[in-house]
Amino acid sequence: MQVQVLKVSSRSRSTAVAGAIAGVVRDNGRAEVQAIGAGAVNQATKAVAIAISYLELDGMDCVCVPAFIDVTIADQERTALKFIIEPR
Repeated sequence: MQVQVLKVSSRSRSTAVAGAIAGVVRDNGRAEVQAIGAGAVNQATKAVAIAISYLELDGMDCVCVPAFIDVTIADQERTALKFIIEPR
């Protein structure tokens, strides 16, 4: 199963990202969110918290597992934060 990766920027609306996360978890059983930089990580963290509350309303008990990941952007290695959201 291919996991859809949601990429978050500092300009992303946390509620819109939360809705996307919840939809992906409902459809695929798990979601992966990536963020690079303090502002993006802030928006992603808020979105994950909101998405988990949305999924609780559907009776799903979800957890978030954070991890670091190396990504290549424009031939440059960057460290991103990855959040995996899945039912417990």
